[in-house]
Amino acid sequence: MDITCFSDLLGAAQQQAEPQRLLMVFVSADLPEDATAAEQQRHAEGQGGSLRPVLCVDKLPAELGDFADLLEESVRTGMSWDLVFTAGLSGRGGHAPSSDEAEQPLKMMVGAIESGSIGNFIAFDREGQAVSFF
Repeated sequence: MDITCFSDLLGAAQQQAEPQRLLMVFVSADLPEDATAAEQQRHAEGQGGSLRPVLCVDKLPAELGDFADLLEESVRTGMSWDLVFTAGLSGRGGHAPSSDEAEQPLKMMVGAIESGSIGNFIAFDREGQAVSFF
């Protein structure tokens, strides 16, 4: 399945053989203080910068009505973010992973994003559209 928007992700999660828990890390795209003019220009165009995790959460797909609900919930935290990285955590024996079981994978996801290893995650912008990195 080609995932182009957040609703595609929810649909894919619900179609898996085992129940899923979705892991989400919200990041801001920041520029270092010593950014060059070219880096500043690219950042202004929505490209470049470094990713800084600002918020993370795990949810069952059924707990997420749609992207608008997730966006509204994130706004209530007061944290500013530019992208949300997502991954699925598969359950076993017909049972979805608990939040406790998701804690360590979520920490590992944050660490991977901080080190620039984002290839295993799907990123969405604030409109719920999938983002590609070149």
